[in-house]
Amino acid sequence: MTQTLEHEEVTVHRGSRSGLPLVIAIHSRALGPAVGGIRLRRYGSWREGVADALRLSEAMTYKCAVSGLDFGGGKTVIALDEHTDLTPELRAAALADLGELIASFEGGYLAGPDVGTTPDDMVVLRHSSPYVFCLPEEHGGTGDSGTPTATGVLAALRAGADHTFDTASLAGRTVIVSGYGSVGSRIAAGLVADGARVLVSDVDESKRAALRPGLTWLAPEQVPGTPADVLVPAAVGGVLSPETVAGLDVRLVVGPANNQLTDDSVAALLAGRDIVWVPDFVASAGGVVYTLGREVDGLTQEAAIRRVSGIGDTVRLLLDRSRAKGTTPLDEAKTLAARRLTPPSSLATV
Repeated sequence: MTQTLEHEEVTVHRGSRSGLPLVIAIHSRALGPAVGGIRLRRYGSWREGVADALRLSEAMTYKCAVSGLDFGGGKTVIALDEHTDLTPELRAAALADLGELIASFEGGYLAGPDVGTTPDDMVVLRHSSPYVFCLPEEHGGTGDSGTPTATGVLAALRAGADHTFDTASLAGRTVIVSGYGSVGSRIAAGLVADGARVLVSDVDESKRAALRPGLTWLAPEQVPGTPADVLVPAAVGGVLSPETVAGLDVRLVVGPANNQLTDDSVAALLAGRDIVWVPDFVASAGGVVYTLGREVDGLTQEAAIRRVSGIGDTVRLLLDRSRAKGTTPLDEAKTLAARRLTPPSSLATV
């Protein structure tokens, strides 16, 4: 199936220093400047990197709209191929190229770290462009957004549990966390603290030796068919397909991985199996909510975390509407986003 994506602007640029493909996709600026992270990873081709930027920038539009943020959706991809040797010199050259490209948007696109990039990389980018977030705290930024992202996912999990199991407590529940990275490890720790039985999985077998107390390792190929109460996708996207959904033995799916569905129609397949799925762009919004709250709105850390915790209220609203109307949570989330993205004059004529 071919999916048509509507974007305001897509720039594909070959870095003059690095020679690497740099992609910046702007999905929407209807609510304000586009925001979105910088993803540096390997792809089968640079065209796959473009496709990833298109999908991710669209998700950022929905993430900002549903979260009540006056920003649009964007994304950057630095596309490596399987043969690229990412030396420190090449990384520095790519960041120099990208800093100039971001600066050319003159504030229409604001960037931060994502998969493959760090707050330290933002320091390098700041030499070329003022339009970057999440610098380390010693450089005046908010640093790694992994903790607020995990905080938002935990709030979404508790709201989803309340809807699904009639209690927000996850004590005694079996939860699979698929992806034991920066965010997944924090979610797993929070679930253990809540009294859940937590199974963790990651394609990087070396992480098994570094598991925190209270966690049990699960091989990645065992994730789809292992019985559990909750699945937390916390790695790459595209993990929920018709085939994987058919084999799931869980009742609730909530996680920070972006673009979890291979196609929007999978949301209906999940609902058809009585599996509650909280849209990823809702559950994973904690990082951007916190960062913009601190660095744009000037909130204190405590106030920004309270704003992140409000993700739980949004999840309850969406799930209640979904149950009352017989729709999917994805339908309700996109309806909520559309109300913010559609000009009032357009709504008046509908």
